[in-house]
Amino acid sequence: MTAPTNHALPCVFFDRDGIVNEAPSNEEYYVLTPDRLLIIPDFLECLKIVAACGYVSVIVTNQKCVHLEKLSMEALEAIHATLRNAIDSAGAELLAIYSAVHGDGHPDSKPAPGMFLSAARDHNIALEQSWMIGDSPRDMDAGHAAGCPRNILVSSTKQSPLANDHLTSMKELPDFLRANLPKHGTTTV
Repeated sequence: MTAPTNHALPCVFFDRDGIVNEAPSNEEYYVLTPDRLLIIPDFLECLKIVAACGYVSVIVTNQKCVHLEKLSMEALEAIHATLRNAIDSAGAELLAIYSAVHGDGHPDSKPAPGMFLSAARDHNIALEQSWMIGDSPRDMDAGHAAGCPRNILVSSTKQSPLANDHLTSMKELPDFLRANLPKHGTTTV
């Protein structure tokens, strides 16, 4: 008799700034306090669509501001606690948040795939069935390097040859996911 197989979970990975929340201005550049985390309502809707299609959701975010000592780990955790509270209040689900708090060139910092590989190992995620949604070419590079077959760039100004799809704003993403995200068996987070 063979043991039951442990099915890996398909995932939709989301970048944070510009996808989950309004990107900070050029003057601010980083979200440094919970009150500056302006969550995009379309993101919360996307989490519900992703779960309904049988995927888990994970945020992968470069937060070099910790390395630059503009933000402490405690402050970053407070920002992410605010985010999790908003997600819970909206009745949505988020499996995990991975933050690369290092300088450029670290294997966890996008465009490197370290955060994706950690999430796959920690949560039994099937990268070959997963998607990456981000607003910069480095998000597309990281998703591609991690083995995600579908990488969606959401930007009105940036391009990437590794993006399978290009949307100009987060307002387009919920309908895009409804139309294109394949259904998988129901999963629990």
